[in-house]
Amino acid sequence: MSAHPKFKKPFDKVLIANRGEIAVRVIRACHEMGIRTVAVYSDADREALHVRFAHQAFNIGPPPSTESYLRIDKIMEVAKQSGAQAIHPGYGFLSENGDLARACIEAGIKFVGPSAEAMYAMGDKVRARNAMIEAGVPVVPGTPPLDPDATDLVDRANEIGFPVLLKASAGGGGKGMRIVREEKELVSALAQAAGEARASFGDDTVFMEKFVERPRHIEVQVLADGHGNCLYLGERECSIQRRHQKLIEECPSPVVTPEERAKIGDLAVKAAKAVDYEGAGTVEFLRGNDGSYYFMEMNTRLQVEHPVTEEVTGMDLVKWQLRVAAGVPLDRTQDDVELHGHAIECRIIAEDATRNFMPCPGTIRGLRTPSGPGVRDDGGVYSGYTVPLHYDPMISKLVTWGSDREQAIERMARALDEYRIDGLTTSISFHKKVMRHQAFIDGDLHTGFLEEHPELVKAGDNEWLQQIAVVAAAVDHFRRQEQLATRPRGDRRRGAGSAWKRYGGKGWRR
Repeated sequence: MSAHPKFKKPFDKVLIANRGEIAVRVIRACHEMGIRTVAVYSDADREALHVRFAHQAFNIGPPPSTESYLRIDKIMEVAKQSGAQAIHPGYGFLSENGDLARACIEAGIKFVGPSAEAMYAMGDKVRARNAMIEAGVPVVPGTPPLDPDATDLVDRANEIGFPVLLKASAGGGGKGMRIVREEKELVSALAQAAGEARASFGDDTVFMEKFVERPRHIEVQVLADGHGNCLYLGERECSIQRRHQKLIEECPSPVVTPEERAKIGDLAVKAAKAVDYEGAGTVEFLRGNDGSYYFMEMNTRLQVEHPVTEEVTGMDLVKWQLRVAAGVPLDRTQDDVELHGHAIECRIIAEDATRNFMPCPGTIRGLRTPSGPGVRDDGGVYSGYTVPLHYDPMISKLVTWGSDREQAIERMARALDEYRIDGLTTSISFHKKVMRHQAFIDGDLHTGFLEEHPELVKAGDNEWLQQIAVVAAAVDHFRRQEQLATRPRGDRRRGAGSAWKRYGGKGWRR
């Protein structure tokens, strides 16, 4: 009896076109499947963990990503030289670049992800918006691309209703976004958004949409094969953010009912099928206070927060990406997908939350990762490793699972207490405060959570500074004792330090 395609090795060798924890994550999945791996690295990543874990590693250039990790020609050269049959892009860098997908096709190498056409369709927010309207997926009321010199900007904004949100068409990660609450701010905000979009993406196209007050950021994980099958794997709550970038995610959302889950799951599948999607992807929605959902965008790649979905569904999304890329059909239907328990992810980042989340790269002098029941740490560092200043300073993704949300939070609080990273400031202390904050415990979340609770990012109880103070006090005490021990024996008695007492209060200067 032949083995089920799911258990066959889909490729002999895979190149991972990424770095850090996600490269390590993909390498581990490949090794479990018996697949040999190829890593690429810049000069700044010579000692990185993903380089040590892979079977082969190739240098692709200087530290700036524009000269290394974003160079399609160098990636393809290594793929051909190493004999890799497929390229997994991870997330970030070239993961949503249709040109890489096309280059793979031309070279006869499999791209582990959707088609170039699907990425082009969903990568441009204006095109994606139009495709969703045509597919019957609700979108936030908005406009076509804006002309900075148009005389009807204010009229369009008033028609939508203030506040409005300006968004870069090719944007991502909060780049090229501006919230505008008054007419007088509109023109300058549009110029700023367009300028930032041009600098970040080489495209200054900006459009306008209604800004939904106190929304939740809810996203749905989808998985589609090349045989017409598409599943939704529950939703993730991603509302705790800074500068439109996620910090904490959980699955499932504490407010989504089974009925809502089925509704938004069907919408996500519609969105994926509208662009003939293949592989793992995420459809992101805004949820209004009234329970209404609006399509935001589709991420045509593996998400940073994919582990929480894996913990709750029991499905390894990276392995399924590889199987789907090799033409293996999904082995289950929507009715087979069940959510068990609750999972939370905290992004452990080398940054200081009390200083506007300023990056804090540096060398890790000591590292103790948490473990125990329901704890998973997807990391890419080690003691002695230097977090480079050239890239996103993420250290790891700490994930906990519990039979319910309360247990998942309790385990996360405990795991954060166990986590120790010496030598640089990290987001651990910030996450500790969130896990013990009553609003978070109650599930009262929205994308302005940190603005509403500024006490979470205030300085004053920085644990690293407290540790420095304790060490300094201990050193001072030791030195005082050392000085006392080296004095002549007669000077160690009580009161020996006072010449006035020693000479009876008079004549002591003789």
